[in-house]
Amino acid sequence: MIETFFRGRTHVTVEELARAVREGSPGVGNVTVYRTLKLLSRMGYVKELDFGDGARRYESNLSAHHDHLVCTVCGKVIEFEDHEIEKLQNLVTRRHGFLPEAHRLEIFGRCRRCASLAGEAGRR
Repeated sequence: MIETFFRGRTHVTVEELARAVREGSPGVGNVTVYRTLKLLSRMGYVKELDFGDGARRYESNLSAHHDHLVCTVCGKVIEFEDHEIEKLQNLVTRRHGFLPEAHRLEIFGRCRRCASLAGEAGRR
């Protein structure tokens, strides 16, 4: 299960991961997958995400820090890194004498495809 998670796609739900794991190990259930992800999260290897769609998602915490753009129409998640945003966050925390332990940035809106489709619908 762990190997399937770390080799698979990111932002996976328990159900999606369990389905992938069952392809090679039919006896593995959702509860086993959930408990394993929770344990890996407590150990710092996995991040639990909530993009506001009602599903908890999980991604590896072993890669470089990144933030997310989340399409509110199709659900697409785009990962990005921006050093200017990181510098600004550091400036803000120092200015307030705040010692950050973790942070995340998620920007919600429409991806390029969904924005263009909405524009087409608005012109009709």
